[in-house]
Amino acid sequence: MSRPARTSPIDPDQALTLDGMFQLRARTTPDATAYRYYDEHNDEWRSLTWAQVETEIARWQAAMLHDGLEPGDRVAIMLKNCPNWIIFDQAALGLGLVTVPLYTSDRPENVAHVLQDSGARMLLIDSAEHWHPLHEACTSPNALARVVTIRTPPEGDDDPRLRGLDEWLPPHGDGFQHRFRDGGRLATIVYTSGTTGKSKGVMLSHHNLLSNAWAVLQIFSVEEGDQLLSFLPLSHCLERLAGCYLPIMAGATVAFARSFQLLQDDLLQVRPTVLVTVPRIFERIQASLRNRLDKGPFLQRWLFNFAVETGYRRFEHAQRRARWAPRLLLWPLLKLLVADKLMSRLGGRMRLAVSGGAALAPDIARTFIGLGLPILQGYGLTETSPVIGVNSIDDNLPTSVGRAIPGIEVRLGEHGALLTRGPHVMLGYWNNQEATSAMISDDGWLNTGDTAMIDADGHITITGRIKEIIVLNNGEKVPPVDMENAILRDPLFEQVMVVGEGKPYLSLFAVVNRDRWIETARERDLPTTWPEGLQNSQAMAFALARATQQIKAFPGYARIRRVALFAEPWTVDNGLLTPTLKLKRGMVLERYSVEFEKLYEGYRS
Repeated sequence: MSRPARTSPIDPDQALTLDGMFQLRARTTPDATAYRYYDEHNDEWRSLTWAQVETEIARWQAAMLHDGLEPGDRVAIMLKNCPNWIIFDQAALGLGLVTVPLYTSDRPENVAHVLQDSGARMLLIDSAEHWHPLHEACTSPNALARVVTIRTPPEGDDDPRLRGLDEWLPPHGDGFQHRFRDGGRLATIVYTSGTTGKSKGVMLSHHNLLSNAWAVLQIFSVEEGDQLLSFLPLSHCLERLAGCYLPIMAGATVAFARSFQLLQDDLLQVRPTVLVTVPRIFERIQASLRNRLDKGPFLQRWLFNFAVETGYRRFEHAQRRARWAPRLLLWPLLKLLVADKLMSRLGGRMRLAVSGGAALAPDIARTFIGLGLPILQGYGLTETSPVIGVNSIDDNLPTSVGRAIPGIEVRLGEHGALLTRGPHVMLGYWNNQEATSAMISDDGWLNTGDTAMIDADGHITITGRIKEIIVLNNGEKVPPVDMENAILRDPLFEQVMVVGEGKPYLSLFAVVNRDRWIETARERDLPTTWPEGLQNSQAMAFALARATQQIKAFPGYARIRRVALFAEPWTVDNGLLTPTLKLKRGMVLERYSVEFEKLYEGYRS
């Protein structure tokens, strides 16, 4: 039996809107698998076709219309990734509503701020138990007229807005309604994760997101038959594009991971061909590999490192940046002995991985690329829909974030700030013209807030974040991120933050790995009591030596003189990470202000 011919990606000029794109997809490949999800009740993976999803969307639209929602109304969603997320989004977009995604891991007061600031009229959430803390956190009358819960609310709940999904949805819809064909309409308000201050609502149009997905597909191929594993939250703009709109455009299948904790099992069961993720995933896999190798025999470590170096030389040769070498003849054997084992942990079918959201440490890129997984590092912002630049298979410079995607412009502004202009630039910040004007110039250039270099071939290298630059009291300006990434190569450290704003020298906050620390302390005859032993002066001196060893190749300004060690990780729950796992530097400094000042006690210039 011959395979059906592949269809081309859906052109934005045909789709016009995001819901128009879905409608075209459902009519082009109605019986193809759109989504896979894990049915916890039956303990099995299940699938939905594009036609089945379209039928469900019509039911949701009928329920939304019954509630009196009108074009332009904001509707919020706070669910983990699942088919209902996509169905809700498409149902709302088809009616001209504006979706407001929320992070399930966010703190109640932050979510309450988004609900109030956006004026959301409807909220979709997992259960009444998840809704009540948000309701309590709201400090002013809320515009919400309906709260729909996936799980049926318990009897006796007196909030009249609550409806269980089964009760709220009608048995049938009246067909998928695609009311507007204006790509310039507001589609979604995505609130930035807020490393400083209150989060701002980024207004993105249908055309913003359609044009961005289309441009990305010109850089690397995603096709029917490809399967993506979606585990970054769909409230994250990168996952919204890569795990929602781009697969619809390309006709690829998306499988929704069960949880971060079960990610390894899901990789083996789903066996994705394409993975879009953040560096933290690769960091964890490499740390696990290194931990096992460190405990194994020397020959095993040597073979692993030799395979990585040989594979990377092979990659550089393919990129025309290195000459052929005789050792490349050994690659088929090294692939069999080493590389295939890593790839099997990722499901065995992965042909492409894209990393974004934060900088990917060079040694991590080297490890995975060397072992045969093409990792394409990219870059963007929520405010740019989100992709600005990304590497390609044929032109992959891992130290950069690639070239600007087709159709957009980039240039450097004052102090080396990266500026960009094009169809990806947001409409502005919701109800915040002052912030919009501060970020976008009158002639349309958006200031990313990141410093960069652009080489003669157009490759963009991000060198730092303007707001994250540490200015010492002698005027020396220090970009901390590269230093932190280098220190994290040592598995002794779980999280680190370079500090020293306004001070005479740099210091380090470091969260250490408990098991590694105790094992190392025992070997070095240091105190093994946890966490008290972290305050021992010899222990801190040892940790400082380990950290400085990793940055010895950095310029002279990158000298760390003191370290403060912590046992408690920095997490979303304790307010020190954003829901997208970015470090809230100001909050960390505020939390540990006493420890910060102690790092500078007794200093004499």
